[in-house]
Amino acid sequence: MRPSNFKKTVLATNIALLLGTAMSMSVVAAEAESAGSAADDENIEKIEVRGMRASMKASVNAKRFSNSVVDAVTAEDIGKFPDGDVGESLGRIPGVAVNRQFGQGQQVSIRGASSSLTRTLLNGHSVASTGWYDQQAIDRSFNYSLLPPEMVGAIEVYKSSQADIAEGGIGGTVIVKTRKPLDLDANSVFLSAKGDYGTISEEIDPELSGLYSWKNENESFGFLLSAASSETNYQRNGVESLLGWGDIVPTTFEQERERTAINGAFQYRPTDSLEFGLNIMSLDMKANNANTSLFVMFPDDKEAACEQTNASGTCTFYRRDGNGANPGWAQTWARKASMDSNTYDLDFKYEADSYTLEGRVGNTKSEGGTDMTANYGFWLGQPGDYAGTYDATGEVIDIDIANKSFTAEDFNGQLAPAGWSLKKQPNSDEETYAQFDITVPVELGAITSFKTGVRWAEHDVSQETFPAIVNADVTAKDASEYYSGTVSSGAGFTLPKPNLDAMLADANAAIGGFSKEGPVYKSGYGTINEENLALYLMANFESDGIRGNFGLRYISTDASSDYYQLQSDGSYADNLSTMKSSYSDVLPSVNIAFDVTSDVIIRTSASQVISRPNYGDMFASSALAGYADGTAGNEVVNTGNIALEPFKATQADLGVEWYFSPDGIVAATYFIKDISSFVTSDQILDQSIGIIDPDSGEDNWTKSTKKNGTGGQIQGIELQLQDSFENGLGYSANYTFADSDAPADNYPDEVSVFSDSSKHTVNLVGYYEMEDFSARVAYNWRSEYMIRELPGFYGNREHQDYGTVDLSANYNITDYLSVTFEVVNLLEEDSVQLGVAPDSAEVKPELKNGYPAWSFEGEARYKLGVALRF
Repeated sequence: MRPSNFKKTVLATNIALLLGTAMSMSVVAAEAESAGSAADDENIEKIEVRGMRASMKASVNAKRFSNSVVDAVTAEDIGKFPDGDVGESLGRIPGVAVNRQFGQGQQVSIRGASSSLTRTLLNGHSVASTGWYDQQAIDRSFNYSLLPPEMVGAIEVYKSSQADIAEGGIGGTVIVKTRKPLDLDANSVFLSAKGDYGTISEEIDPELSGLYSWKNENESFGFLLSAASSETNYQRNGVESLLGWGDIVPTTFEQERERTAINGAFQYRPTDSLEFGLNIMSLDMKANNANTSLFVMFPDDKEAACEQTNASGTCTFYRRDGNGANPGWAQTWARKASMDSNTYDLDFKYEADSYTLEGRVGNTKSEGGTDMTANYGFWLGQPGDYAGTYDATGEVIDIDIANKSFTAEDFNGQLAPAGWSLKKQPNSDEETYAQFDITVPVELGAITSFKTGVRWAEHDVSQETFPAIVNADVTAKDASEYYSGTVSSGAGFTLPKPNLDAMLADANAAIGGFSKEGPVYKSGYGTINEENLALYLMANFESDGIRGNFGLRYISTDASSDYYQLQSDGSYADNLSTMKSSYSDVLPSVNIAFDVTSDVIIRTSASQVISRPNYGDMFASSALAGYADGTAGNEVVNTGNIALEPFKATQADLGVEWYFSPDGIVAATYFIKDISSFVTSDQILDQSIGIIDPDSGEDNWTKSTKKNGTGGQIQGIELQLQDSFENGLGYSANYTFADSDAPADNYPDEVSVFSDSSKHTVNLVGYYEMEDFSARVAYNWRSEYMIRELPGFYGNREHQDYGTVDLSANYNITDYLSVTFEVVNLLEEDSVQLGVAPDSAEVKPELKNGYPAWSFEGEARYKLGVALRF
């Protein structure tokens, strides 16, 4: 329900009291003189450590000595990040939940806020990122699957805001730190080789990585080169629902991932007070994939075949007798896909006696999307093969029919690339940025320094859809030309295995060029130019028993979008139109840490934060999704809005931390976010727009528009416990409760929770470490959460609770050579997603009343490797 005015008043009062109390306590503390302050550097020192236990200690240290609400993950040594996936390591942090789309920790959400509201910075600057999948919208989140963990030295997660950190993270800000050559020993070398086995793909895939770092004797110049490469044959089996056409669809998604990452870092320190740095990062992923589906239902008389329905009248139990004209329809979407990200970042720092000047300039650019899309499909098998029952009464659809195994010989005709499917959809994302900061030490009571700065960035995003000009001489071939052998699929099916290279080769041969005319091109074209300016002023303060910062950040944004306008007669204008918008805001923040004793810290913070709308929502174009795609009933016209206001929240937290041993911590934090503005979609089914879809022969569309919603609140608690023992054993445990309350009428699904928000998140880690051997077991669990992708193909649905068990072990054969073993998702946890919208919602039937919309089988991945370091 929408928060009442009373609730908002109470929230505002609580935050005001929190700020007032914190500031008054800071004044009192500033005037107090107390010996034995916990902030005294003589009593507390930061610790340099190595090993698994030491890595945990370093992460605790980062939290302990920060002035803000910060958690960290630290690599225990070069190439020894705690997890084989950066996203998975982030998921061990209190308040952080991981979205494992396509088998990897790709995006993270923090404290119940959507993953798109998490800001990711690489060494303090933005990283351009596009997607490789044409069914996913362009957003602002960083795809962590691009970044090999071997290149990462540490990650910091800022859950509170402070004025000198770039705006954009309502959930929080993740700062990924790569290694620097002057921090390492001269001639440091690391080499690693691993074999990666997937229990579904049943393939062994190689992973290679290496690093070399050098510096001169006086440590005035150094360089570091690192590289990583991996090839992964990923397979995802599942059952999808498409009630408007094929009803129940066993699917197999196969992807040939080739990831390459190269990092070059240079440091030059001509004097003790002046330093320059250059960081070059190149991330590349080739992600060609084949998505094979079997539409299994097609009873001639659906009403007669239906034996049970749910509350909205959707059939949940079919019985088919095997008669009729239609068998199943099998098709494969073949995609040549990729994405890259290239960043050039130059930074400097000059420390004078009376000030410190630092800054950076750089450019980051990403290109991605699909370079080719093609569809091959035909009737598969005989009607009698599909005789049996189709049971959608549970959370996973159960299919019990006469035959669930098919080969290429079961196709009822020849195949060719469908002309309507041939297209390419490139995306680009580029930012040029500059930032300058100056810190001036002062002696002004408790205030120790002022820091001020300016940040400017110009961001350009584009998307295009080029339909193919199909040659007239395309000939169909026997199915054996495109399928070889079989592959496992969802619901226990075995399907013909696609030959992706052959499909892409023949699709390319069928194309005489690409068109920049017609509704497909014009509806898929869009650009965004966004210019952001930020100015800030922050004061750092410290006195006996108290430290922190407070400040203001001013932000200004000018945005524009070029598009072809959809006219009232259903045609697109011949010339481009431009829509513009702008907004500005002032964002206050305060962070205070009270060192109550040498071991106990009380933290409090309050701030106003924003996250800019996702790019996919800002395109002013009216895009036609589902137009002429071979599937009737999925036609959507999606109109973006460049004038969207940013997400905005007022947030505060209050926590207590007890460091009861050098390795141990008990912590509890209460947090609250009052959401005053967010972005959502509004859609209406069965609308006429003047365009007839060639597949359905009808002018029947879902109209989707983007808008700002208002109201809503997230509040909760984080609990953390960590310790280790002299016998080598250690553990870490944390629990997060996040109560997300969003206005239901702001979502087409009418579900009153924010996207990606799990009410409960649990992390448990236990490890054992000796001089030459270490092992760790980790369990991560999150309760159900909403995934919202409307107006996209997958729609809005609820992902059911999800838990994984991961293992890792390391044995040092010599001082330089070690063997590693890792298991991800040992119990092969499945991904189960239900349509939970009520009957009144303007969404498709498979997204309502608990219908089992999607389910995907979990895969365990085993890695065995060797590492050399000296």
